[in-house]
Amino acid sequence: MKIFYAIQATGNGHLSRASELYPYLSNIGDVDFFVSGNNSSIDFPFPVKYRSKGLSLYYSKCGGIDHFDTLKKIKPLSIFKEAIDLPLKNYDLIINDFECITSLACTVQKMNSVQLGHQASFKSEKTPRPFKRDHLGELILKNYSKSSKYMGLHFKAYDDFIFPPIIKKEIASAKNIDQKHVTVYLPAFQKLCLQETFEKLPDIEFHWYLSSVKDIYKEKNITYFPIYQKLFNESLASCHGLITGGGFETPAEALFLRKKLMSIPIKNHYEQQCNAAALSKLGVRILDAIDENFADQISDWYQKPNVDISIEANNIQETLQFLLDNYPRKKDVLLEDQLLFI
Repeated sequence: MKIFYAIQATGNGHLSRASELYPYLSNIGDVDFFVSGNNSSIDFPFPVKYRSKGLSLYYSKCGGIDHFDTLKKIKPLSIFKEAIDLPLKNYDLIINDFECITSLACTVQKMNSVQLGHQASFKSEKTPRPFKRDHLGELILKNYSKSSKYMGLHFKAYDDFIFPPIIKKEIASAKNIDQKHVTVYLPAFQKLCLQETFEKLPDIEFHWYLSSVKDIYKEKNITYFPIYQKLFNESLASCHGLITGGGFETPAEALFLRKKLMSIPIKNHYEQQCNAAALSKLGVRILDAIDENFADQISDWYQKPNVDISIEANNIQETLQFLLDNYPRKKDVLLEDQLLFI
């Protein structure tokens, strides 16, 4: 079997998930990866056959989306040409993790695909949303990467096609200890936005992971780390708590380890607002914005007892078996849902 696996490389979660699936998929057939986007900060942990600049989100300095920078880097004609040129007819199985070029290619070339990833869970109305829905955000989540079939990943099984998160084996096997530091991973915030706040809390040690940092160094109560997976895994497994954005994979790993968690979703990022709604229902502390009270909020969160939240890890073999059992085999028959993309 020949497998085409498309990944949206905005952030690191999609890449981490693919790296866990790769050994299992390799036992099924030959896997060719297509990586689209250029806003990740980790090395590709698998061989990449096809590469594209695709579409990526770019962030402002302090917790928002830089819409101008994001829009100016979109090249519609280039995207359409790539969709035509992708040799999808050479493949028996097409897996798409929220990647729009492959979705368009499947429509143009009349090929079936399965969307496997967190965003696929939003095909269900049972998946948590914020109190005030964003109609444009809903449109993007449901149409950015349309597929023939959907297999979602989320904190809980909100619907019958939604499975538990895929936890990295290093996290799944980690020894969970508390060395009292706070691990910080907020990719939408630059150093100058939060440094002063953390320094106001000298009794708390912070491990702060930043893409701008190349070597480990310490200033006052903050140790700065480069985005390096092994170091982050070790810090997370031994932390008192994690402060992170409103993504999916990193909060899922923290909850799997039963760590205290504070989530700060990126402003105007609807998927992260949805994730924050789900985390809030589980009892996680959510901050919709950072203001002059941030230091006090961290101190209060740090000192309060942890809310014991239990989530299970994905059984990858069972999930992939479900995928194979339900994948539409006839290449010349598209499901109605995918035709709506045209």
